[in-house]
Amino acid sequence: MLLREGLVRLFDEAGYVTAGAFGDAEDIVARVREAAADVAILDVRLPPGFRDEGIRAALRLRSAMPDVGILVLSQYVEGVYARELLAEGQGGVGYLLKDRVTSLDEFTDAVQRVHEGGTVLDPLVVRQLIAARPDPVAALTPRERDVLELMAEGRSNGTIAQRLFIGVGAVEKNVSAIFQKLGLEESGSDHRRVLAVLAFLQR
Repeated sequence: MLLREGLVRLFDEAGYVTAGAFGDAEDIVARVREAAADVAILDVRLPPGFRDEGIRAALRLRSAMPDVGILVLSQYVEGVYARELLAEGQGGVGYLLKDRVTSLDEFTDAVQRVHEGGTVLDPLVVRQLIAARPDPVAALTPRERDVLELMAEGRSNGTIAQRLFIGVGAVEKNVSAIFQKLGLEESGSDHRRVLAVLAFLQR
């Protein structure tokens, strides 16, 4: 309640209009629609369970009203929730630690950027997301990386075998290992060789 009332006062001082302030996320879509709000600010943990009710409400709101900016506040860095919020790759979202609320300029700037369709992430969240991001290419052996590099050049298994002075069977084993480590399962529509090369090039 203290945080909620503090935010209302902060917005008043910054010249914003608070369309509504609630202690839970019940009927969040209806509330935001009725208030014709431009931005919704939610705590990650809300009643009744104080677990992830706020982030779930943000995702529902995002799905129903994609034009509304969403700024989520959290006491701690919770990378899983940040990834969920950013999963669609669209702008107009933000994830900040509550500590940032102490700076009026920083906070109102974040609200404005979210309203304009930008993305705002707390620096600590960014660091955690980068640290947690898996790099499957790094798990490849030197030989598998050599094979993948030649695959990226468009070489066939036979040519790769000649270049690396190994048998075609050994190349095939390396290619299978590459697919497995990159998580590329057999699919009727995706060409795993192309996807493997894309993973290599993106890295």
